[in-house]
Amino acid sequence: QVQVVESGGGLVQPGGSLRLSCAASGSIFGIVAMGWYRQAPGKQRELVATITNGGSTTYADSVKGRFTISRDNAKNLVFLRMNSLEPEDTAVYYCKTEATTRFGGPVYQSWGQGTQVTVSS
Repeated sequence: QVQVVESGGGLVQPGGSLRLSCAASGSIFGIVAMGWYRQAPGKQRELVATITNGGSTTYADSVKGRFTISRDNAKNLVFLRMNSLEPEDTAVYYCKTEATTRFGGPVYQSWGQGTQVTVSS
């Protein structure tokens, strides 16, 4: 069982910045990838950014050049630095981990509870 906890959300003015953090803990043998997703009111959850254990990253087109995902493999942490925030970025941001709990075992997906990001003047 893997627990995922996000932090760092809040209210910020347009053009501002925030840094989200996510910590994974529990019966982790190895983490394959970690990522951030978001869900705005009335919309489906969408991918924001992901990063693999090897450091390969993927970004949604809407956040490229503004958001940066990074990871501390030793501590099972992932971060999302968000710059030049826009009202359209307002959403609940969720962290997801893809991890194994034993050598050669299946990869499980685990989600956090989410953290609210509101961009408004």
